[in-house]
Amino acid sequence: MNVIEFLQDLMLQVPFFVQPFLIAAAAAIPFLEAELASVLGVWAGLNPFVAAASAMAGNFASVFVVVVFGARIRARIVARRARRTELVTVGHPLADGAEGPVGSNVDDVKTESKGVKRFKRFLVRFGVPGASILGPLAIPTQFTSAVLVSTGVSKGWVLLWQGVAIFLWTTMTTLIATGVLALVTG
Repeated sequence: MNVIEFLQDLMLQVPFFVQPFLIAAAAAIPFLEAELASVLGVWAGLNPFVAAASAMAGNFASVFVVVVFGARIRARIVARRARRTELVTVGHPLADGAEGPVGSNVDDVKTESKGVKRFKRFLVRFGVPGASILGPLAIPTQFTSAVLVSTGVSKGWVLLWQGVAIFLWTTMTTLIATGVLALVTG
């Protein structure tokens, strides 16, 4: 049995109205994302438009959650650092005998993965739009969104360009999957 027949048989065991939700759930998983989820949906027998739309919705929903919570976390960290800096400049000692703001010690610096380094080069060279569109070549969109928010890019700008990137990549992979399926099944 080949992969396509296996996916189609597997999808037939699930009610039709649940199938798009399965594709959306798969698209919310980093590294699977909308691109691969739409391919799986098309090969499993879903209409390409339904597969692409549900994959885009699932991937964007996970990106939305990352952006909203990432922005909140960043705001709290920035506020805490500002309070600590204020305490140090006013002359108050820091609690627990700390030496300075978080991240001031060499030991606090963490190494970045190759994908994050590549993505940051995209960001410097092409800005948020280009980095968002090229980001899936380096790291998943959820990670891309987290990096963008952590650098201080506004939530709306991140969501806009991540949505554009998800749409473009998912459309491209869905069209390719549909073409490959037509060639394979004849």
